[in-house]
Amino acid sequence: MAWMLIAHVGATLAMTGLIWLIQCVHYPLFAQVGAEAFQEYHARHTQWITPIVGPLMLVELGTAFWLVQTPPAGLPIWQIWVGLGLVIVIWASTALLQIPLHNSLGRGLDVEAIQKLVSGNWVRTIAWSVRSVLVLWWVQLLVQESSF
Repeated sequence: MAWMLIAHVGATLAMTGLIWLIQCVHYPLFAQVGAEAFQEYHARHTQWITPIVGPLMLVELGTAFWLVQTPPAGLPIWQIWVGLGLVIVIWASTALLQIPLHNSLGRGLDVEAIQKLVSGNWVRTIAWSVRSVLVLWWVQLLVQESSF
């Protein structure tokens, strides 16, 4: 089932690109919006970003579990478990840090919450970046094995 691995790699790479954009551009801009417009701005951010990141994160999570259950020949199983562990770290950070901070920001501008959001989001940014290196390594291993 090569399409499952392709979906996994695609979701991981897409989320890595998105998280760097969010980390370096979007979240820091929250503090520049101003108190009057912030609540609406944040509501639109949440409304528009969720349909993009939600499906990608679900595909990544589902295919990470699939890879553990059905590891492709040629991929070290310990690396697949590391990949799943990083997905779990990302989801835990999202649930325990980013979502509560976004809920707080949904009530209005809070510079301290924005600072916590930016600094805490480095966990996800680094985890997705490591995952991208890992899944690209897997692609290289599988291509090398198939003499592509």
